[in-house]
Amino acid sequence: MKREEFDLYLERFNSRDYAGFLDYFADAFEMVHVAGSLKSREAVMKFYDFLHAYIKESVIVDRFVSDEHTIALEARVRIEGVKELTPEAVAASDYPRLKPLAVGQSAVIPQFIHYHLENGKFVKVVCAEL
Repeated sequence: MKREEFDLYLERFNSRDYAGFLDYFADAFEMVHVAGSLKSREAVMKFYDFLHAYIKESVIVDRFVSDEHTIALEARVRIEGVKELTPEAVAASDYPRLKPLAVGQSAVIPQFIHYHLENGKFVKVVCAEL
């Protein structure tokens, strides 16, 4: 995948166009990050509906390499609290590894994100904090 196409995907993610960014995924895929292992569009939508009710999130790419089978990037994930994500809300959610975040509180999380592609679609995405 070329950088220009990836930037379109990222634009969809950053604008919360869930259906649009999920169009880049194969029918069978796995997304691994703070939410654990998500393996369906419904699971991804459920997670981001929950997360983005509390935080504004954007991904900024610092380094990008790709070929037809792999995309690897170093990025900064910027988050900002828009509704208080309390310890109780985290505990009651399906995502216990999330950290509480107050309204207005922000953080920048360096990440390495690795995409596996088959036939131009994402089959596995792994996000790891640096």
